[in-house]
Amino acid sequence: MCCVPACLPTLSASTIRCAYKSLARVERAFRCLKATNLDIRPIYHWASPRVRSHVFLCMLAYYLEQHMRQALAHMLFDDHDRAAGEALRSSPVAKAEPSPAAKRKAKKKRTDDGQPVHSFRTLLADLPTLTRNTVRCGNVPVIALLARPTVIQRRAFDLLRFKLQV
Repeated sequence: MCCVPACLPTLSASTIRCAYKSLARVERAFRCLKATNLDIRPIYHWASPRVRSHVFLCMLAYYLEQHMRQALAHMLFDDHDRAAGEALRSSPVAKAEPSPAAKRKAKKKRTDDGQPVHSFRTLLADLPTLTRNTVRCGNVPVIALLARPTVIQRRAFDLLRFKLQV
């Protein structure tokens, strides 16, 4: 006798496998929230609205990071062609293989266009070196000058669809 109610949809084996394997991504997300990229320290709240607000801000920060990682995947050690890696699997339960593009990036430490590959942290550390300066000389109106972005910064801003404005 089947214990699944008839009103529930049946799921394919690949859907169940993907859902199970996505648990590792969820666990990685919580590690990221606590330690690696977001460095969210324990904050003790006693009022329910403050707890909800804190959790919301943590999830919003993680959501933003994931979208940035997805957009910047070509510049990062992250695998930007997971479908190619999935195609190399011998079985649905076999260990996930990185795509050939990810293997090339890891081996050469360079992207396909010759730029250095970054971790998410090193790329984030490189981006804020772009400066905007306010120049005032005597009675001349104030001039705002934006430093020229490096090749890496320009590529990152292009991938993020971020337009630099003076």
